[in-house]
Amino acid sequence: MKKVNCEHILNEIGETYTPLSNECQQDFITHSKITSFKKGEIVVREGQFSKTAYLMVEGCARAYYLKDGKDISDWFTFENQFMAAIISFFSEEPSPHYVEFVEDSIVLEFSKDTVDKLSDKHHDFERFISKVVTETMLGLCERLYTIQFNKAEERYKHLINIHPKITNRIPLTHIASYLGITLETLSRIRSPKQRI
Repeated sequence: MKKVNCEHILNEIGETYTPLSNECQQDFITHSKITSFKKGEIVVREGQFSKTAYLMVEGCARAYYLKDGKDISDWFTFENQFMAAIISFFSEEPSPHYVEFVEDSIVLEFSKDTVDKLSDKHHDFERFISKVVTETMLGLCERLYTIQFNKAEERYKHLINIHPKITNRIPLTHIASYLGITLETLSRIRSPKQRI
């Protein structure tokens, strides 16, 4: 596995979310670990309980449902973002999602127990987790809004606006299901000259 500088990871957290004190940083590193996953590796399956979260250092992941045998992507996570089976992580419920790494990835892995302990001990960590949860909820609300009120082409443009290189990293089938459209519709949107 490629060597990862923990100090660099924590500096990125500080720039993206909120700075953490030196003591908090040390506690976080002590209670977490650097882990690598291969492309296609599934770390949570529907019906499992999961109290593990991942900060993406390198690579990307997705959460998805299986509905009547159909794979529906619910969200994607890239560098400096977090991935977890959110419902199971924050409650005592089994996960309705699968969590899969879409690229070979390196993550900072930590548990819900660590979140609780460090939040009790460090106000800056509590503020950091609050920002992560808020960002996640806003992202999910925004996605729901775009699916309900925006046309397919607007949804795609909005996604490309947020993640300009997503089509180089995430298979189009997953992007189409995330946008709530068919692969054929996505292909038409991406290649307007081919329209009849």
